[in-house]
Amino acid sequence: MTPLTLCLLLSCGLFSVGLAAALTRGNAILVLLGVELMLNAANLNFIAFWRFSGGPASTGVVFVLFSLAVAAAEAAVGLALVIAVYRHQQSIRLQDAVRLKG
Repeated sequence: MTPLTLCLLLSCGLFSVGLAAALTRGNAILVLLGVELMLNAANLNFIAFWRFSGGPASTGVVFVLFSLAVAAAEAAVGLALVIAVYRHQQSIRLQDAVRLKG
């Protein structure tokens, strides 16, 4: 098995775990962790294809840097929303977040 295949299998596993966590958990923080796992799996794909493509361009690294910046902003906004929901409802369960009207 080639190293690229191993990296892609690891990325597929990370993405699957992140997707399962994002879809099955009721806690908002665990859903955010699942989304972050999926984003890191995509970053691993970028780096793997950049490393094993043989090209001199650092396109994969640039994509990963932009992706990490977006992930940091997403985590900050997501945690701010979780804190706001907790202040309003005293719970961070997603099933309780349907009462966010006015």
